Amino acid sequence: MKDFIFFITGNQALWAAFLAWFLAQTVKAAVLTIKQKKFRFNLYALPGGFPSSHSAAVSALACSLGLTYGFGSGIFAFAVVFAFFIIYDARVIRGAAGKQAQSLNRLIESLDLDQKEDAEKLKEVLGHSVFEIFWGVLIGIVSALVFYG
Repeated sequence: MKDFIFFITGNQALWAAFLAWFLAQTVKAAVLTIKQKKFRFNLYALPGGFPSSHSAAVSALACSLGLTYGFGSGIFAFAVVFAFFIIYDARVIRGAAGKQAQSLNRLIESLDLDQKEDAEKLKEVLGHSVFEIFWGVLIGIVSALVFYG
């Protein structure tokens, strides 16, 4: 158990990814706090929005592994492919789910049902724009460089 804790606490790639996620979520929480004029801790768990914490975390991980094992290594290649699929999912798949949620919310609102007030409104902002992804990737690269610079 002692070795496990040592390896986890000394894993710079893991810490860089966590730092990137935390920074991205903190920026997101700050932006929403300013807009809503109210801070809530659940802002750290919201999907979508600026910047992309998905992009930040996987970019930090890939960059960290490249800095550790070399940018020509197999583990870096694996991390880049992994990051590509996570970012693709955040942009395309979750973006489509958000559009479906918008359509379903409009459909429920247009119906004249007694149960309409029982229907929970679906979250519509699930995916990320290219702008949000870009800033997430930038936060990820900077986070990796913090641990390796």
